[in-house]
Amino acid sequence: MIALSKEIQKAVRAAKKEPVRLVDPETNVEYVVVSVETFERMRKGVYYDDSPITEEERTALLVEMGLSIGWDDPEMDVYNDMIPRRDDESSTR
Repeated sequence: MIALSKEIQKAVRAAKKEPVRLVDPETNVEYVVVSVETFERMRKGVYYDDSPITEEERTALLVEMGLSIGWDDPEMDVYNDMIPRRDDESSTR
């Protein structure tokens, strides 16, 4: 284990519980210093979840993406009438 320099100690204390960003001046690679407690929570998935995406999450992401590119623009309504839908067809394919 490597002990923190005085400069990094100061930065960690000033940041309280927030992560501290460091940069290696020779390589310009950035690093983040977090407490062990924060690191363990991250490692256990509190901040990151790599489980398969659910159908609800997939639908929400598709709706969000569609809205972000203008699918809710009234001018896009013309496309609703281009291909008639069958009664048994849902609005999300």
